[in-house]
Amino acid sequence: MLSFRERKLKIRLSTTRKIMLSFMLAIALGTFLLTLPAASADGKGVPFMDALFTATTSVCVTGLVTVPVYSTFSFFGQVIILVLIQTGGLGIITIMYGILMRFRRKMRLSENFLMQDVFNIDTLSGMEYFLKKVIAGTFFIEGIGALLYMTVFVPRFGVRGVWISIFNAISAFCNAGIDVISDKSLCPYAQDLTVNLVTSMLVILGGIGYVVWWDLLQVIKKFTTRGIRCFEMLTLHSKIAISSTVFLLLSGAVLFFIFEYNNPATIGDMSLFGKLEVSFFQSMTTRTAGFASVGQENLTEASAIVALLLMFIGGSPVGTAGGVKTVTMVVLLTSALATIRDKKEVELFDRRIARQAAGKAVAVVCTSFLIMITATILLAAVSDFSLIDILYETVSATATVGLTRNLTSSLNLPGMIIIILTMYFGRVGPISLLIAFNTKRSGENSVKNPVEDVSVG
Repeated sequence: MLSFRERKLKIRLSTTRKIMLSFMLAIALGTFLLTLPAASADGKGVPFMDALFTATTSVCVTGLVTVPVYSTFSFFGQVIILVLIQTGGLGIITIMYGILMRFRRKMRLSENFLMQDVFNIDTLSGMEYFLKKVIAGTFFIEGIGALLYMTVFVPRFGVRGVWISIFNAISAFCNAGIDVISDKSLCPYAQDLTVNLVTSMLVILGGIGYVVWWDLLQVIKKFTTRGIRCFEMLTLHSKIAISSTVFLLLSGAVLFFIFEYNNPATIGDMSLFGKLEVSFFQSMTTRTAGFASVGQENLTEASAIVALLLMFIGGSPVGTAGGVKTVTMVVLLTSALATIRDKKEVELFDRRIARQAAGKAVAVVCTSFLIMITATILLAAVSDFSLIDILYETVSATATVGLTRNLTSSLNLPGMIIIILTMYFGRVGPISLLIAFNTKRSGENSVKNPVEDVSVG
């Protein structure tokens, strides 16, 4: 007879396969639908590899595309892509159980464990309520974003502007970076303040993480009734996510502003306000959003390196963003600093960070780096692009960003397969590792092997 711990372990190990399989099935179904003649603009059907690539980039909310979405796919095809983006952003399993709960079906214990792993949170308490808030909050914010977009796109595109607004709002919130405006992403709107602000708002809210949302709302509610200091009442997770997000957004904007200031191919000929606006947008979009307001191939090498770092870090946990995540990097760096200072405990904001969190951080960063470097080597072996362009493509795919230096559309068949696999593993690999490291294995108190020291560094 299995003990509760053993049954819990068996349930949670199986969730890894369920999560990975759910993404795989969504990609397969999306590929089939996008190959239908009705999904293509010319009615002849999209080639299989382009359909597979588009389905993968949509489900993995990446944004790299081999063909322009706005002109290649019909309205039906664009609807399929948008459904795949929304499904990938929220999570296939999240949507599935959201539908089941809509019909008043209670979640079983195994399903609670599954949702716990999907969102990477440490408690089963109030899981159904949390799931309902995630879905309702997502649709509410996307709706507000769509209405704000309409003030720009409807006057310019007429009735089609409504569809563009809805598509862009969902794509931005899900950090997908796919649009149906043109093949130049948001470059025509580089200095449109409304488009920049709405896009940034949606991307940041989607990327900051659902846990931070509710934490902020609870603290604000207490502030209005008790007059307490908001930031001090936040959880450690929220403090790290918010402070690191602000730091990366501002520091990235400053660095892009400095490195591109005199570059006529990007912001060199703009006004001071225009330069600041585009620099901030570039810093924001590299955090896995994937919308481009300037051609990434025109960036200076210094800016490209900054972009690579920001893309690799990405957004925050329990949200729609990709990358290794802000909290992961902060925990990793804080742990390294504690080791350098010969401290036994890792501390931040007057709180101790659990040793298990440091182990997870190392696992996630190492896995993502391994995926990225493997893809880089393979892509370099099957193509003759420059190293910086290849790195930009593979980091973008691993971190599910979607920015490219005009390389995606030029990929050969082996290159397309490499990027497809990179997007998939970039989306589900770190998640699976988190689940594995978050599982307490049976036999922890069994006899252990002898300890022996090794030289490090």
